[in-house]
Amino acid sequence: MSNYERKLTKVGNSYGITFPKEILKEAGITYGDTVKMELKDGKITLHKKEEIILPEGVDQEFMSVLTDVIKEHDVAFKGLVEK
Repeated sequence: MSNYERKLTKVGNSYGITFPKEILKEAGITYGDTVKMELKDGKITLHKKEEIILPEGVDQEFMSVLTDVIKEHDVAFKGLVEK
């Protein structure tokens, strides 16, 4: 595990952090990659967004609708799994 300290800098109306090349290489992140952020218990976790290759005949719109349905009926699906 690597530890580094960086200062938060102002970038336009947002804030940014620079990352040492070593830590990005270790995380498998390169320039242009999409990074996901998660805030949990006051801690920010970053990780490279996984690129998913959809099967032939399944498009992004279908996956978006499916994701919405799963989120909407999450409790019901979990109840089915527990039976």
